[in-house]
Amino acid sequence: MSVTSWKTRSSLTQEILSHLGLASKTAAWGTLGTLRTFLSFSVDKDVQRLLRAIAGQGVDRGSIVDVLTNRSREQRQLISRAFQERTQQDLLKSLQAALSGNLERIVMALLQPAAQFDAQELRTALKNSGSAEDVAMEILATRSPAQLQECLMVYKHNFQVEAEEDIKCETSGILQELLLALAMGARESYSGIIDYNLVEQDVQALKQAEGPSTEGTWVLIFTQRNPEHLVRVFDLYQRYTGHELEKTVHHLFHGDAQAALLSLASVIRSTPLYFADKLHQALQQDIKPNYQVLMRILISRSETDLLSIRAEFKKKFGKSLYSSLQEAVKGDCRSALLALCRAEDI
Repeated sequence: MSVTSWKTRSSLTQEILSHLGLASKTAAWGTLGTLRTFLSFSVDKDVQRLLRAIAGQGVDRGSIVDVLTNRSREQRQLISRAFQERTQQDLLKSLQAALSGNLERIVMALLQPAAQFDAQELRTALKNSGSAEDVAMEILATRSPAQLQECLMVYKHNFQVEAEEDIKCETSGILQELLLALAMGARESYSGIIDYNLVEQDVQALKQAEGPSTEGTWVLIFTQRNPEHLVRVFDLYQRYTGHELEKTVHHLFHGDAQAALLSLASVIRSTPLYFADKLHQALQQDIKPNYQVLMRILISRSETDLLSIRAEFKKKFGKSLYSSLQEAVKGDCRSALLALCRAEDI
């Protein structure tokens, strides 16, 4: 058997296996997250331990970090409710009073429901000039349809305005069109069958969309087609043109529009690699790391695909994420971020 035919058969086998029912069931295959449900979980013991950590003469930051970074988000919510029932005090406010700085911000994020955390990050990004194409794109492009829907519901409840209205007020042009399209959640789900005629049509449409008033073609294809389809569009585009689609984006677009399209292309090609790049950039800041980016990614991906992100980080940058965090991060929050990352990659 030739190398080419072996690769083709291997690729086909992997594609078939990925569509089997078990592939989407974490109970059967485990999880690619670093943080899993704590099997010896005792809500009473955790509440008592947290009470001791904040009631003594000095705050026991180690115990707080140990409990909250070794429990799933669901378990943390159970702890929070039990703490309220037993003490008549709000756990989040109690810890907020006991902590400060980046560790306080991490603990607050760990105790929030995922949708509430995402909604707050999205709101902050839209209201802060210069971060909409980065943070808003990250949240809207990488959350599952169910997660995104819940985030937008919480956004409306907490801020008394639809996220789409804030997008319209705070952004413009192609960036606005991309964010609105992603917020609508209109991306097609993957049926398990690739429509190669549509792949060809999309490639031709993108090749022709290089003049004025053709931005809508890019928005439609990038935000409505499923990732499995788009990967094939990207590959065929490169075969036809001799260069990656991203080169055309660099040539045709500028500023926020260019950054948003490139981010979206990166998410489509490989979500773990997209996050690995963002973590590396956050660690390479001149003065100090971007703690908000590190916190948001490590917390939001800790129960989904942080192991994959770690693998991509090591492969691309030749150094583990754990070691990079050890070197760059200082202060009380260091132990919490390392705990979320979990381990060294040899």
